[in-house]
Amino acid sequence: MTFERRSTYEMHQLKVEYGFLRNYVYLIVDRETRYAAIVDPSGEWHKVQTWLMEKQVNLKSILITHTHDDHIQLVEPLVRMYDPQVYVSRKEAEYYQYFASNLNLLDEWDCLCIGRTRVEVLLTPGHSAGSVCYLLDESLISGDTLFAEGCGICSTPGGDAEQMFRSLQMIKRVVPPYTKVYPGHSYGKPPGQTFESILEYNIYLQLDKQEHFISFRMRKNQVIRNPY
Repeated sequence: MTFERRSTYEMHQLKVEYGFLRNYVYLIVDRETRYAAIVDPSGEWHKVQTWLMEKQVNLKSILITHTHDDHIQLVEPLVRMYDPQVYVSRKEAEYYQYFASNLNLLDEWDCLCIGRTRVEVLLTPGHSAGSVCYLLDESLISGDTLFAEGCGICSTPGGDAEQMFRSLQMIKRVVPPYTKVYPGHSYGKPPGQTFESILEYNIYLQLDKQEHFISFRMRKNQVIRNPY
């Protein structure tokens, strides 16, 4: 007799609009306790609120990948309504002087628990000074560090193409191939692509020399596509 392994958590996603941007908000729900963490809450408040009510969860945490406005806009409304703890990297908070109610600062390789579900913190600067990705046993929530089709821009304050190269190389070392990747935006492919498949077609993961990566990432006259 064989038994299928059942994950300790559910991963839910919600597409929201923030101005001309389309973001993905994620909800990690521990199956046993129904404790939940929402990642990068932004967009339409009533849409997010209805979503949380439908899932019937106990919102314990807000996880922030980075502090650009389109990823944090609903942090304070959610704190006022549900009183969750808010988590962001120490490097991000100190660089941008970010503050939120119930704020907790994270360092590289820290671990969080949502009920019995373990979440590991990967410090991945490049798109912003202290961006992080959140690694679970079968999922990577990658914010604007890694998309299925590319990686985040490095030209905004605190961004750095050299650090982005190092962050992506680290992700290649530590993330298993079967891991499903959930980015902050989609540019054609839906969230949940396996890391193995992303490695096959994402050119930024195929550039193994730092100077080639920086030259390509920072090239002029790039066409900036709106996310789907």
